[in-house]
Amino acid sequence: MSTVCFSRMHASFSWVACVICLMSLAPARAEPVAFDSDRWEMKDAVLVDHLGRKGLCGAAYLKDVEFESGVIEVDVAVDGSRSYPGINFRMQSNEEYERFYVRPHRARLYPDALQYAPVFNGVACWQLYHGEGATAGAILPANQWIHLKMEIHGTQARVFVGDGEHPTLTICDLKHGLSKGTIGVLGPRSLSAVFSNFSYRKDDALRFDDPPVAETPPGTIADWQISRGFKADQIDTEVYPYFFTIFYAQWQDVRIEPTGLVNLSRYVRREDPNGDLVFARTIVRSDDKQNVKLSFGYSDDVSIFLNGRKVFAGESGYRSRDPSFVGAIGYKDHVYLPLQKGLNEIFLMVGETFGGWGFMCKADRELLPPIKKHDAATKAWETPDVFKIPESVLYDHRRDVLYVSSFSRVSAKDADTGFISKVRTSGEIAELQWVTGLDGPCGMAIVGDRLYVVEGFRHNLVEIDIESGEILQRHNIPGATFLNDVAADDAGNLYISDTSRAPEDPDLYKFKDGKWELWRQTDEIHRANGLFVHGGLLLVGNTGDGCFKAVNLDDGTVRTITSLGAGVVDGIRVDPAGNYIVSHWEGQVYRISPEGDVVEILDTMAEGLNNADFELIKEKNLLVSPTFMGNKVVAYTLKP
Repeated sequence: MSTVCFSRMHASFSWVACVICLMSLAPARAEPVAFDSDRWEMKDAVLVDHLGRKGLCGAAYLKDVEFESGVIEVDVAVDGSRSYPGINFRMQSNEEYERFYVRPHRARLYPDALQYAPVFNGVACWQLYHGEGATAGAILPANQWIHLKMEIHGTQARVFVGDGEHPTLTICDLKHGLSKGTIGVLGPRSLSAVFSNFSYRKDDALRFDDPPVAETPPGTIADWQISRGFKADQIDTEVYPYFFTIFYAQWQDVRIEPTGLVNLSRYVRREDPNGDLVFARTIVRSDDKQNVKLSFGYSDDVSIFLNGRKVFAGESGYRSRDPSFVGAIGYKDHVYLPLQKGLNEIFLMVGETFGGWGFMCKADRELLPPIKKHDAATKAWETPDVFKIPESVLYDHRRDVLYVSSFSRVSAKDADTGFISKVRTSGEIAELQWVTGLDGPCGMAIVGDRLYVVEGFRHNLVEIDIESGEILQRHNIPGATFLNDVAADDAGNLYISDTSRAPEDPDLYKFKDGKWELWRQTDEIHRANGLFVHGGLLLVGNTGDGCFKAVNLDDGTVRTITSLGAGVVDGIRVDPAGNYIVSHWEGQVYRISPEGDVVEILDTMAEGLNNADFELIKEKNLLVSPTFMGNKVVAYTLKP
C-alpha cells in the first residue's frame, strides 16, 4: 500500500473517530411523550383540542420515570385568568416534590409571574420563597402556545420562557436537595391553561455556575424547637399555653435555612383545612436588662410571647391585608423585647391556612445562648414507677429519710387518694403509703416533730405527727385558690404559696401556732410556686413572670435574682457553695450564682420526666427529684 493511500485511510479513520466522539458527548435527544400515551397517570385531567393541537388540562405524571438531572419541556397556553399551570419534578410522592409554575394574571404587573414552590407534606410553600432564586417576571401572552423549558442539575435549575437563549429564572437552591422522582404537569382542569408537546431527557452533563454563597443575616436566631401540630381553633392565642400543654407538645429541634427561615411544613403535617398551628420557642441569655429589636416574618398568622407575656399578634395570609397582598415572608415586622437578666423565652404560635407555613426571626444584635453543663449531674439511682404523681420530696435530717408526696389527683374522683411515702437515701422504698387520705398533697416542711403538707385543692395545711404518721389537724385557709408549697424559717414560721392565675389574688400566707395570715400581696409576686427560706430571705419561684425572686423576711421588700423565662418555677434549694439550685417543672434544673448567672445542669423533658419540688441533700451532693408524670423518684449526684 502506498504512503499516500495509507495517509488517506488514516485521515478517514480519524474523521470517523472524531464524529463518534462528538456523538458520544452530545446530549441525548429529548423524548416526547404524547398525553394520550398510557405512560401517564391522570389526576383529574382531560384531553382536549385547543389552538390547533391535542392538549391536556389538569394533572398528569409519568409512571415509569425516575428523574434527577436533565431537561423538561412543555408548551402551555393560558387565557390570562388566574391559574397556576406548571411542571412538577423529582416527585417522591404526591406530598413531596419540586414544583415550578406560572401566574398568567400577574404577568406584566408584578415580578412574580414565574414561581418556584417546593412542596413539603403536601404544602406548596410559595409564600416562603420569593425574589431572586424563586420568582421572576415574564411576558405570558394569552391564547398562544408558550414554550417552557427547565434544565435541572444537582440542587439548581433554570427556566427558559419562549425561545430565549438566557434563562428567565435561575433557581440556586432546590429545597429538597439532591433528590429524584417522577415528572409531570399540574394545572387546572379548565381551558384557562392547557399543556401540549411534553418531552424530557435525562442529562447528567448539564453545567451550572456555582451558586452565590448564602449568607445568614447578622443576629439571626438559629436555635429553635417546634411542637407538634394543633388545630388552630383549639388554641387560645391570647394566653400563654397551660404547662401541661407545653410538656406534652412533642418538641423537636429544627434547623434554619440560610435566610433564617424555619419551613414548618418540613416537620409538621397539616391536618385541618380550616387552619393549623404550631408552637416555636427559643431560649436566649442576657447578662443584663436590655431592649432588643426583633425583626421577623411569618406565614400566615403569629402570636409572640416573651417570658409568657404576649407582645405581638399579626396576620400575613394571602389577601389578608388587601386584594393584591400575597403574604410573602420576610423581615417586615418588628417588636421591641425587654429582656431580663438571665434566661428569656421567645415563644411563637404560628398558624397556617394556605401557601406556606414558616417563620424567621433576627435581632438587632447577637443574642447569647444558654449555658448548659449537663455533665454536672449524674444519675445515682431511681425508684420503680410506683408513686402516683410524685410532687415533692423532703429530707428529714434527724431520721435520715426522704418523704415523698404523691399528688394522685387528676380529677374530682381522685379526691383523698394522695399519700406520703418514706424513701431511704439509697433509693429503697421504706414505706410506700405511710400517710394516706390526702387530697392533692404538694409541698412539705418540718417544724420540730411535725410534718406539714399542703392540700392544694382543699386549701388545707395538714399537720402530721412524724413519729406516728397520724394526721393531727387540718388548718384551712379560706379564700385560697391552690395551695402549692410551704417553707419554714428558723423561728418555726411557715410560709405558704397560693398559685392563682388571677393577678389580684393573694400569693403568700404565713402560719404560726395554729393561726394563718395573709403575709404578702404585691404586684411583684404572682403565681408563686416553689418556696425556700435561706439567709433571712424567702426565695420564691414566681411563675407569673418566670423570675426567681427573694422576699426579705424583715421588711417584705422583693428583689429579682434572675429570669428563667416562661415555665413553672418549682423546686428551690441552696448548695454548699451558696448557689441556688432551682427547677422548672417541665424538666430543667438550674444552678444560679448569687449574682444571678444561670447554668442549666439537667434537662429530663425529652425523657418524659418532670423535675418538680426536689430535695438537695448537701452532705451527699444528692439531688432527689420527683418526676411527677413519671411516677418515680430519681436521684442525681451533683458535681461541686
